[in-house]
Amino acid sequence: MFCYQCEQTAGGTGCTKVGVCGKDQDIQSLQDTLTFGLKGVAAYAYHARELGQKDEQVDAFMHEAMFATLTNVEFDLERYVGLVLKAGEMNLRAMEMLDSAHTSTFGNPSPATVARGTKAGPGIVVTGHDLLDLYELLKQTEGKGVNVYTHGEMLPAHGYPELRKFKHLVGNYGTAWQNQKKEFEQFSGAILATTNCIMIPKDSYKDRMFTCGVAGAAGVKHIEGRDFSEVIDKALSEPPLVENPQGTLSTGFHYKAVLALAGKIVEAVKAGKIRHFFFIGGCDGAKPGRNYFTEFAEKVPDDCVILTAACGKYRLNGADYGDIDGIPRLLDTGQCNDCYSAVKIALALADAFGCGVNDLPLSLVVSWYEQKAVAILLTLLHLGVKNIRLGPSLPAFLSPNVLRLLVENYDIKPTGNAEQDLAEILGS
Repeated sequence: MFCYQCEQTAGGTGCTKVGVCGKDQDIQSLQDTLTFGLKGVAAYAYHARELGQKDEQVDAFMHEAMFATLTNVEFDLERYVGLVLKAGEMNLRAMEMLDSAHTSTFGNPSPATVARGTKAGPGIVVTGHDLLDLYELLKQTEGKGVNVYTHGEMLPAHGYPELRKFKHLVGNYGTAWQNQKKEFEQFSGAILATTNCIMIPKDSYKDRMFTCGVAGAAGVKHIEGRDFSEVIDKALSEPPLVENPQGTLSTGFHYKAVLALAGKIVEAVKAGKIRHFFFIGGCDGAKPGRNYFTEFAEKVPDDCVILTAACGKYRLNGADYGDIDGIPRLLDTGQCNDCYSAVKIALALADAFGCGVNDLPLSLVVSWYEQKAVAILLTLLHLGVKNIRLGPSLPAFLSPNVLRLLVENYDIKPTGNAEQDLAEILGS
């Protein structure tokens, strides 16, 4: 790479500057953070645009921010921190826009109990995030004797009235994206991947897999124009699935559904029945240490409520947490973009109690993996949210100085021992 500051190869013998392309380590760290965040913003804006919505401020910022990552544009650390936080602001706008696009198209989500496992008969499992792809598939499969299953981040689809009205949307199969190879190999029907979070398929099911939209894999048929006839034909030609019930999951706790319970929640807090709220979720992966989130949720006391979202929910949503005076102790707000719902719930509770978000009995225990998780983290920082525990490790692209800035200004902490972290949060 070329260093525009000393006109030599960056880092080479003649280069007099520190870091890549003449940037010091901290500027490079912030550029990486911004770039990852922009990828997350782009994902949400893409889905909203597919449903007919766009935001000129978000689009303009994408241009501004990408321009600011050029080699010799911005070397002012303080200004660059502001740009990174602005990415969080724009991601909030993108999530709000996508929420509006989803609810105006598919209705306001409401709590739903979703069957796990499979039913007897031909089937198609849909993974990814794109609800419009799922909707078109459901319309095209209606009356054809094919059952449709959600997988991974598609689970929240069951909360939307315009999606769950299709009786052949029969349940959720499998868990999070990183388990695709095992779970898809055991699924005898057709497989449709709609967005990112696709793993390179095994040969054992590659001929039964299809992609659409931005998703793609070598050797896998890509569907154009949302014509899913080939997917349907494949499902009908493959051996039917067997009856294999595996219990239920809950989803659909959109902020509008939860805020309908706001009065009961406030009363339960004031009466001492709800001691604390935890948001435990985020983007999941296979890296060792992610069992921390399962263990943490298991150890949360019975007088606490857990909110969750994104594929990190699969680390904890298999357990029965019961309820507090009819308020479920586990509230699945939806996909990763539905962290917007968690933000709205927190803001509404702060308003109800007449305090700031950081003064609420609320703690965020967030798993991060990829670009959308970075964008959501930047949104939380833009909102001034503090005391976030982030894991299973801190992002490697954070330089020591940038990490120190986050610790000093936002009190971000790495996840550690679940029992000790919980005791520290609850003061016990």
